[in-house]
Amino acid sequence: MKARSIFAGLTFAAVLATAAQAQVTDVQQVRSVVTAYKDAITRMDVSQTPALFWPDSEIFENGGVEGSFAYYLEHHLGPEFDDLAGFEFRNHQMTVEVDGDTAFVSETYTYHITFKDAGRAPIERRGVATSVLRKRDDQWRFDVYHSSARPIRPAA
Repeated sequence: MKARSIFAGLTFAAVLATAAQAQVTDVQQVRSVVTAYKDAITRMDVSQTPALFWPDSEIFENGGVEGSFAYYLEHHLGPEFDDLAGFEFRNHQMTVEVDGDTAFVSETYTYHITFKDAGRAPIERRGVATSVLRKRDDQWRFDVYHSSARPIRPAA
């Protein structure tokens, strides 16, 4: 009887360890997807970003509903890059929480934008993003992405 209890305890511990490792792997994969998107924005090369979003994804930005990522890319993000000389994230912080096949991500950062037209002043903003990523067929992708920004206010 005692051997059975020890075996059950070891089995339970092994199951917990396996679940904990899977959780760590999922968090790493989610971080990788979010980082790949941020890096693509920084490089101003969004050609590979559709693979980071599910086709039925939803994008929200600065109080607006942008639709699916495909629509957002074609009508908003892609055309914006035609005018930009540079896009840099600064002070980027990310938190990730995984619950089964759903991940919740929050980001804070500042960003600095420069334009090809030297007459346009650079833009510096404080931004936040909240994302929901879903795991389907063992692959994590954005399901919902919401970002907003505001001018950086000088310290009082």
